[in-house]
Amino acid sequence: MAMPMRRTLGALHRAICSSLKNAETSLDVQHPIPLYLPVRTKKRYFIPPAVGLKGKRQENTEAKARAAGIVFRQQYFERPINIACTAGIFDPYIPPEGDARLSTLSKDGLKQRTEQIRQSAASQLAIRKIKEHDSVFTTKDFAEKAQEIFIEAHHALTQFNKEKLHSLVTERCYPEMTRGNRYKTICWRFVESLEPPRVVHARCPDMVSKGNLYGQVTVRMHSKQTLAIYDRFGRLMLGSEEQPKDVLEYLVIERHLINPYGRWRLHGKIVPSWAPAKDPIIKTVMIPGPELKPGEEFDALNYEVPKPEAVQWYK
Repeated sequence: MAMPMRRTLGALHRAICSSLKNAETSLDVQHPIPLYLPVRTKKRYFIPPAVGLKGKRQENTEAKARAAGIVFRQQYFERPINIACTAGIFDPYIPPEGDARLSTLSKDGLKQRTEQIRQSAASQLAIRKIKEHDSVFTTKDFAEKAQEIFIEAHHALTQFNKEKLHSLVTERCYPEMTRGNRYKTICWRFVESLEPPRVVHARCPDMVSKGNLYGQVTVRMHSKQTLAIYDRFGRLMLGSEEQPKDVLEYLVIERHLINPYGRWRLHGKIVPSWAPAKDPIIKTVMIPGPELKPGEEFDALNYEVPKPEAVQWYK
């Protein structure tokens, strides 16, 4: 029984080996080479020029982008402007020196009188043009209205009310009033009016186009005010809250005349060349004290502040 079993196992082994050989020969079948047809198409992407290549001529990138099918957006170099107010004061009023009238017998007095006549004639023409767009405009009532605008604008500045301040001052005057006041405390108060305000100058310029008119009226205001400015640590920098000062100011009020919703707003201030200089800012400095030992207390009554050494300055 053993011999037939061995023969059957050998025959099975030979059959498996022959089948593996047939499988290996069947894997060597060669497929036909596929056929590829190259199709020429237009490139729709833009390759920027290489950086750092020297000696090569620079090609026009815009023309190259158009050839690639990319359209560049048109660039506008114009700056946006605001036509709600003018950029400055047109033909500013020149206050007489010392705010006084000189004698017409002198040369300077005659020159001053001639200039006043010339300015008053131009002011009358400007007032007539302003009344064409503002029927309720009168020089007597407008001076009091300008003083109220001035007081309300400074109250809004002390309270940091930006919305109200924008409605009372122009876009040119706003940065001049708020510049440098971020970390400061402003205490301002209008005490009284020493003289009634009056209109001394008026102009009606145009901007951008001939019919785009603006009205600029200069108001002389002599009043008594108090001003105190504190830094972010609460230290006094300028002025005093108890001591009022006499202030002579020339305010410029402006309005966009052709705008039916326009209003009179504070536009600027004219500072004459003969005006006195402003008070310097009070700077708070730290004076170094004595070096104390551990457990020793500082006696401020018996301590003398050392005087600084004299230093020779050369200009």
